[in-house]
Amino acid sequence: MKTVGYLEGTDPEFLTKLVCMGYKTLPIGNDIDNHGKNIAFISIADKVDLIVGYLHKVSPLPTMTKSLKEFLTPGIIHHIPILLLAPKETLSHAKKIVSEATTSTYIKVIDYKNLMDDSMKILK
Repeated sequence: MKTVGYLEGTDPEFLTKLVCMGYKTLPIGNDIDNHGKNIAFISIADKVDLIVGYLHKVSPLPTMTKSLKEFLTPGIIHHIPILLLAPKETLSHAKKIVSEATTSTYIKVIDYKNLMDDSMKILK
């Protein structure tokens, strides 16, 4: 059974559909919200097959010591796919922000409306 880690604010309807389809869900947090296990510390041992969440959840505050790249460690180092969500009208800006932090092919910025379709491509 595959597990999807999700950052706070991820669509509950999406998460409920995943559970009904037989997937597990795992809350994942950042340094501020304490929503779940910190995304920067997710590793292969956690058996997470996909991480989803809005870009702003991994965008560090000016006073934080972690960088965007550090928040994306599971994708960069452990090759766990990460789908970062943004509205369609901001996709080019969001992709630029992420590309300045990493060129990892495991991290993608997508239109939040395509979350289910893009997730299923990875999970199936």
